[in-house]
Amino acid sequence: MLSLMTGVALASLDTAIANTALPAMAQQLHATPATSVWIVNAYQLAMVATLLPLAALGEIAGYRRVALCGLALFTVASLACALAWSLPALVAARLLQGLGASAMMAVSTALIRAIYPPERQGQGFGTNALVVAVAFAVGPTVASVILSVSSWPWLFAINVPLGVLALAAAWRALPHTGRAAHKLDLPAALYNVGAFGLLILALGEAAHGAAPARLPFELGAAALCWVLLLRRQRGHAAPLFPVDLFCQPMFALSALTAFCTFAVQGLAFVSLPFFFEHTLGRSPIDTGFLMTPWPALVAVMGPVAGRLSDRYAAGALGGIGLVVLCVGALLLATLPAHATAFDIGWRMALCGLGFGFFQAPNMKAIMGSAPRARAGSASGIVATARLSGQATGAALVAFCFTLSDTQGPAYALATAAGFAAVGAVVSFSRQLLKT
Repeated sequence: MLSLMTGVALASLDTAIANTALPAMAQQLHATPATSVWIVNAYQLAMVATLLPLAALGEIAGYRRVALCGLALFTVASLACALAWSLPALVAARLLQGLGASAMMAVSTALIRAIYPPERQGQGFGTNALVVAVAFAVGPTVASVILSVSSWPWLFAINVPLGVLALAAAWRALPHTGRAAHKLDLPAALYNVGAFGLLILALGEAAHGAAPARLPFELGAAALCWVLLLRRQRGHAAPLFPVDLFCQPMFALSALTAFCTFAVQGLAFVSLPFFFEHTLGRSPIDTGFLMTPWPALVAVMGPVAGRLSDRYAAGALGGIGLVVLCVGALLLATLPAHATAFDIGWRMALCGLGFGFFQAPNMKAIMGSAPRARAGSASGIVATARLSGQATGAALVAFCFTLSDTQGPAYALATAAGFAAVGAVVSFSRQLLKT
C-alpha cells in the first residue's frame, strides 16, 4: 500500500513542482512564457487522454501490472526530463511522464479497493486523500528549495531514486487481481484519447487566449471523437467509457459531485495567487504560505472523513463538506482589501476542511456502486473527474479575467462557490436513493 501511495504522491508532487518552477524553466530553456506552458499542458493532456483506456487495460491485464509499468515509465521519463536539452525534448519527456502518472492514477483506487476489506475501505480512501493533499501542499516548497540551491533538472532527477525504491517495494507488495475475459477495444481507446485530448487542448488554449481560430476545429474534432466513441461502445458488455456504470444513479451522481468539487479547486487554486499578489499586494513567498492551509486541512480531514464514511452515508457527508466549502469560497471572494494573514488563513482552512470532508466518502461511493469486475473503469472515472474538473476550473478563471482584470479573482471565487453549491445539492440528492 505504501509503495502505491508513493507513486501517486510523486505524480501529484510533480504537478505542483512544475507549476511553481515554470518561470525558472522557461528562462533557462530560452522559451517564451506562452510556449513554456506546454511543459505543464503536455503532462496534463497525456494524463486526461489516457486515464480511461489504461483503467480498462487494468481490468484486462491486471491492476498490479499496469501500476508497475506506470511507475517504471514515470521513473524513466523523469530521468529523460532531467536530461532534456531543449524545450521540445522536455515536452516530449513530459508526455511520457504524464502517461506513466496516468497508469498509476487510473488503477490506484481499484487497488485500494482490492487491498482493504469492505469495512475498512473508507480508511484506505482517506489515506489516499491524505497522501495526495500532502504532496500538493509541499510541492511549491520543494520546488523553491531545490531551485534555491540548484537548477531545474534536479526537480525531475529527485524522482528517479524515489521511483526506483517505490518500484522495488511495489513489486513485492501489490496484490495480484483477477482479470476480465474481454479484450481491449483499441479503436475505442483511440477515440477516447482524441475526445479527451482535444477537449483539454481546446480548454488550455482558450485559457491562455492562444490561437482562437483553431478552437472551433479542436472542439468539432473532439465532438466527432465523442460520437464515434459512444457509437463504438454501444451494446458493449464492458465499455471503455463506462456508460453502463453511469446508468447507475449512485455512480453518476457521485461522479458529477466529484467534477463540481474539483472545478472548485481549479477555480480557486488558479485565481487565488493573482488575488493575493495583485489585489492584496502580497509577495510570492507570502502567497505560498497563504495557500498552505487549504491542502493542509484536506490532509488532516482525509483520514477522519474516510473512517466516518465506513459508518455514515456518503451523500450526507459529502453534502456537509460541500456546504462548508461553498461558505469558505464566498468568504474568500468577499475578503476586505486590507485583509490580514489570519483573515485569509482561517478562510482557506475552512475551504480545506470542507473539501477534505467530501473527498474520501465520495470516492468510496463511486467505487462501492461499481461491480468488482468494473473497478478499473470506476477508478479511471475517479481520476478523470478530478483532472477534467480542475482543467474546467482553470479555463473558467481565464474567462473571469476577460470580464475584469481587477475583479476577475473575485468572480472566479464566486463561480467556485456556485459549483460547490451545485455539488452539495447533487450530493444530498444521493440520500433519496437509499431504500
